[in-house]
Amino acid sequence: MKKYFKIGEISKMYHIGTDSLRYYEKIGILKPKRGENQYRLYRTEDIWRLNVIRELRELGFTMEQIGGYLRDHTADKARELLEDELRMIEERQKQLGALKKNVEERVRVLAECKAKETGKVKLCKLPDRRCHYIGEGYQKDEEMDVLIKRLLNRNVETLYIIGSNRIGSVILAEDARNGRCREYSGVFMIDEEGDTVIPGGDYLSLVYRGNCGQNYDLLPELLRYAKENGYRMASDVYEILWVDIHVSEKVEEHITELQFRVEKLIEK
Repeated sequence: MKKYFKIGEISKMYHIGTDSLRYYEKIGILKPKRGENQYRLYRTEDIWRLNVIRELRELGFTMEQIGGYLRDHTADKARELLEDELRMIEERQKQLGALKKNVEERVRVLAECKAKETGKVKLCKLPDRRCHYIGEGYQKDEEMDVLIKRLLNRNVETLYIIGSNRIGSVILAEDARNGRCREYSGVFMIDEEGDTVIPGGDYLSLVYRGNCGQNYDLLPELLRYAKENGYRMASDVYEILWVDIHVSEKVEEHITELQFRVEKLIEK
């Protein structure tokens, strides 16, 4: 067996770039001998170190942890490293489980969107919904995107914009009554960790497909239905985006829901 290996041979043998090998040398965890013309010559000692480095990197350890282990290379230290990795794996499994549940829910929501009945006013009972809320008005979609990014930062582990029915905007009740149907006073993202609550109760709802400009026709229709059927508008309007530009670039595939809480008027 060869006693020394050149950097190119080690690179090819382990499928590691020469830059990485030089970096390992720079931080002191590999120490090749220098031969003629200062060529790096890797010994068997360097090879076992490289085997350890590769294994620990695949397990997710940092270069600092690997360097510490190689400086204090004992059975007890190896056990401590593996116990640390076991805890990390268990935590990742927990995170992946939560992510899997979240993605499954989003897949289910998108599948159900195709079957949604549109263009018809419905009365439904909704529970309290916790959400993150930013009370800043906007008029352009690109302004909303900035606000959504700020909402996403509230809970980066659970909040997403693709395939979510959690994103929405608020239209003040006064603006809705006065025909200002696309003037928004804030945005929200439904999340059980949110610090704001959208109260539950009886809601009038209308779902439509296509451009949000339809608000100018459909929101007045929703208000007329409430009046004609003896309901009083008891909240601002919540515009929920079931399918939007983040899901599909085809406007005809966009699905929006308008809803506001109502109370039944008492007949005298």
